[in-house]
Amino acid sequence: MYELENALRDYAWGSRTAIAELLGRPASGGPEAELWIGAHPGAPSMARRADGSETPLDALIASDPEHFLGSESVAEFGPRLPFLTKILAANEPLSLQVHPSLEQARAGFARENAEGIAPDAAHRNYRDDNHKPEMIFALTPFESLCGFRAPAATRKILAHIEACFDLVASKVPPLLTELMNDLDSADERVGLRSALERLINGGEEVAGATATVAAALSSGASLAPYETELSTVVSLHAQYPGDPGVLISLLLNRISLAPGEAVYLPEGKIHAYLSGLGVEVMASSDNVLRGGLTPKFVDVPELLRTVDFTSVEVPRLHPEISGLGQELYRPPFREFQLQRIELAPGAAPVPLAQSGAVVIMVVEGVVYLDSPKGDLQLARGGSAFLAASEAPVNVHAVASAAEKAVAFAVTTGAPGAGS
Repeated sequence: MYELENALRDYAWGSRTAIAELLGRPASGGPEAELWIGAHPGAPSMARRADGSETPLDALIASDPEHFLGSESVAEFGPRLPFLTKILAANEPLSLQVHPSLEQARAGFARENAEGIAPDAAHRNYRDDNHKPEMIFALTPFESLCGFRAPAATRKILAHIEACFDLVASKVPPLLTELMNDLDSADERVGLRSALERLINGGEEVAGATATVAAALSSGASLAPYETELSTVVSLHAQYPGDPGVLISLLLNRISLAPGEAVYLPEGKIHAYLSGLGVEVMASSDNVLRGGLTPKFVDVPELLRTVDFTSVEVPRLHPEISGLGQELYRPPFREFQLQRIELAPGAAPVPLAQSGAVVIMVVEGVVYLDSPKGDLQLARGGSAFLAASEAPVNVHAVASAAEKAVAFAVTTGAPGAGS
């Protein structure tokens, strides 16, 4: 077992207080957007050895992959930790984005390397050769845009916006009618693609229509029964005036997660996290293709090749309780599964779910990790990497603790979890 020191990413959209408050430490004074817990070479955790020395977790794993990851993980995913865990704290919306398939990531990464594009270049799409299916577990109320809504439902929202223009005696932008026609296609994939292309390539027409729509929605007209969706348009326009992502948000499921709820996102699903604090887990990748709500590089042709133009129900992820009492969140991806561990003072230990290597983060109280090869105590804010060879591990509440303990552990997905 190795205690970890994790990399904090200071992206501008991050909260200045949420991660610090969660982990019980002083705030840095700047935005704290993501805490990376893992071995991605872009920001690997530092693993502390028994003698107090530290080494990057990716280098530690590379020194003996089968010992640290297990032979099955190495055979399936190669000699690297297949998942990346983050604590994500969004004070402002993240960019509208989509993640590539494994095949697309491998081809895109090789192509951009061959073109000599610097690894940190602003116009680079592929930072590594991996895909990035992901999930988010809400620690606070969490707001998000998540996959395409059924076109018929979006047409109802657009019709409501048109009615708002009637109430304020203002002319409806032709763009709304064009979007309604796009979404009336007999083939929803064709309709959604047409609508997205119209918005993302619309330039000044889309910028002007966005401002007009936001003004109409702010004029006092009733937004019911679409208050959440339409107030999102108004707030996004205030932050990114004229950005195509403002109206693209109307094509997407607008979801609100309560603490303890989770969703997962396969490759190709366009989404944007808007606000909240959560535990995010993904395949170990930093590949993002952006489509709006950002000043960063947007590669429209590559984005359109990546997006899956099918509507989805909100992809909620419900816990499974194993026969050992483990609370498990298992999305249909082989790279990872999440275990939530809650222990009252004096509670019986809970076995750690292990399918290869494990990372664990404590967000409340104190836990004691016990294995035949050693033990480790972690307090709030502490985290650790456990080699596959460390199994089995039990997680105990500390006998003297006066408060419950809560921790999150991530390991490779169990066989049969998906692909």
